[in-house]
Amino acid sequence: MPSAERASLTYAFDAYCAWCYGFGPTLRSFAEANAHRIRLGVLSAGLYTGARTLPIAAYPHLSAERDTVTRLTGVTFGTGYDRAVSRGTTVLDSAAAAAGLAALRDQPGISELDAAEAMQREWFVDGRSLSDAEVYRDIAGELGLDADAVTAAYSAPSGRVKARADFRALRRLRVLSYPTLLLDTPQGADRMGDAGSTAASLTSALDQRLTTFLPLATPLPQALTHNLPSQGDPS
Repeated sequence: MPSAERASLTYAFDAYCAWCYGFGPTLRSFAEANAHRIRLGVLSAGLYTGARTLPIAAYPHLSAERDTVTRLTGVTFGTGYDRAVSRGTTVLDSAAAAAGLAALRDQPGISELDAAEAMQREWFVDGRSLSDAEVYRDIAGELGLDADAVTAAYSAPSGRVKARADFRALRRLRVLSYPTLLLDTPQGADRMGDAGSTAASLTSALDQRLTTFLPLATPLPQALTHNLPSQGDPS
């Protein structure tokens, strides 16, 4: 399928969402298997925003959630994450993380999925705060990006503007839980998968939908924009 005819998908995720981290290997397998016929964009959700922007100690359920995600998805959490949870001082701020994703996403040639995965490794493996500009400098180096451009974009006020735009976009799309994978169609966004999906089930869902919908060549506009509910997929 020529590039111009690739189906456009939108992945709704939050960098601090353990269920999104657990869904990562499934989404990666699906994306690689279907790389010839899809284009994948990533929008940030607002799991920890406003009054929920608190130190991790305010969320004691996260330790149990970690075990459940590992049991159901097979992903492993790093010792850095375990230390961060034990200390309890890291402030979970999804707006800062969304600004970081926006800074990475805006760089030429970037894979948005690569950027999202790199951010989640920084938190769920190494336990580094996604409010730290140095995290994005290191991710830029890992992904072969201009580190100065990334950190400047993260620190600029426009980064938070783009973060809020992502939140509003998912709200308008009525995304009520995450991770969620959407197929962008002329009739609107069609929910295709979530944390319970497998790579095979996602491919099957794509096959079915491509016989029904004419895929869009470009992602849904990021100017559509939200303030998502405060829960990821339940454990």
